Amino acid sequence: MPELKQPPESGAGFAVAVGAQAARRARARRSSGKGIWFGLGTMGLIGWSVAIPTLLGAALGGWLDHSHPGARSWTLALLVAGLVLGCLNAWHWVAVEQANLEDGNDDAA
Repeated sequence: MPELKQPPESGAGFAVAVGAQAARRARARRSSGKGIWFGLGTMGLIGWSVAIPTLLGAALGGWLDHSHPGARSWTLALLVAGLVLGCLNAWHWVAVEQANLEDGNDDAA
């Protein structure tokens, strides 16, 4: 039977790795109540945070194009501006949630 080689164990590095793994397991047990509905809710929240500013920009642009016709399309410009604003909003929300997960905070911001 071939001999299995174990990596050399440094006392401090091994203890830190085991401690980090235990902390991850404890966090996973605490947040195990967050199931598929939590994930679907999160996806829905991110989707709506992009869709609402995009639709509002398109609606405002359409109203401006109807009220003040000109050579430029306000609808397209404000649709893109709403999309960018919505994406930045979603990115910020995901970054805050990721920071909360990494810090071990279970409270949503």
